[in-house]
Amino acid sequence: MKQYKKVLLAYSGGLDTSIIIPWLKENYGCEVIAVAADVGQESELEGLEEKAIKTGASKLYIEDLTKEFVEDFIWPTLKAGAKYEGTYLLGTSFARPIIAKRLVEIAKKEGCEAIAHGCTGKGNDQVRFELTIKAFAPDMDIIAPWRTWDLKSREDEIKYAEERNIPLKITRETNYSKDKNLWHLSHEGLDLEDPKNEPMYDKILELGVSPEAAPDSPEYVTISFEKGIPVKLNGKELDGVSLIKELNRIGGRNGIGIIDIVENRLVGMKSRGVYETPGGTILYHAHSVLETLCLDKETMHFKEIVSQKMADIVYNGQWFTPLCKAICAFVDSTQQTVTGEVKLKLYKGNIINASMESPYSLYDEVTASFGEDEDYNQMDSQGFINLFGLPIKVQAKLEQKLGKL
Repeated sequence: MKQYKKVLLAYSGGLDTSIIIPWLKENYGCEVIAVAADVGQESELEGLEEKAIKTGASKLYIEDLTKEFVEDFIWPTLKAGAKYEGTYLLGTSFARPIIAKRLVEIAKKEGCEAIAHGCTGKGNDQVRFELTIKAFAPDMDIIAPWRTWDLKSREDEIKYAEERNIPLKITRETNYSKDKNLWHLSHEGLDLEDPKNEPMYDKILELGVSPEAAPDSPEYVTISFEKGIPVKLNGKELDGVSLIKELNRIGGRNGIGIIDIVENRLVGMKSRGVYETPGGTILYHAHSVLETLCLDKETMHFKEIVSQKMADIVYNGQWFTPLCKAICAFVDSTQQTVTGEVKLKLYKGNIINASMESPYSLYDEVTASFGEDEDYNQMDSQGFINLFGLPIKVQAKLEQKLGKL
């Protein structure tokens, strides 16, 4: 086994990374520098430094990345309208590249010879972390304990921690695998591993309530956008972090943004998870509604194709690639007129359009009206249909000639 003097660890204080610190020291005899990235998980950072040091780390960096996370990762993905497999709003996916980028920066600063992470060999995150590390430190060694150690399950991890008196906030009964940040909270494992089991929402939801438990009266929200970026909530100008936090509270109490999906992981298997994305779900809906006013038909339809590719790229951890950069540039060009205001009604998990307006609206009430107007000559459609249907007519004549019609 190759030896290292100093290793940097992506540290969350969760089950995996809590035991990786002593495991690295036992197996490599190295100094371990831990790095915790704050991407909006808030309470999970409490007491983290004390825990990391007691567990054997020489120091802990806690890096506040929330502003960069929103502006450089969430907004570009929102503007693209990217949803993996049409549903998942990529909460974990786009958080990994920003974390890994900072890991490399600190590893270089500290003179570390390797970067370690707690991702399993079955998951997507190992790919997301390592592709980013390769993008910024192509010669950096990577240590992935889950691919080499003797521990085979989370139960084994808990036993390992108990034997070394490592404090854990979980028990065998509540050992869901979770990932939380400003944008979302995911739940996997335990009873959720069997798709036949209905999620126990009363036990697992943390960002809000189920639609059944939401208020019996609707709540309205108004979101203002400038060039595809949300800038105001209910008439109040807010920075991105504050806006998402407030929408999480509003959406959460109205049962918005809860999905139960089986997704196709990058490594090939299917996995089942429950995701809570209250604020993000509202923003995606509002942004999409505004685009129906502001984008022309061909751009809008082509952008739908691009959005799917963007979702795959983000999900697969290919953020720092030429194609991702090119897609973001295209998306930005489409967003120059996506400015305006959308009002939505939230009711028991539903998002209902209330109103929308934009100074760049392509909707022409006179042209679209069923009433009399001088803007549209209805006889023009006859020639259009004749030309549009010409290939069908020619094909029909051939089949008639051949006796097939």
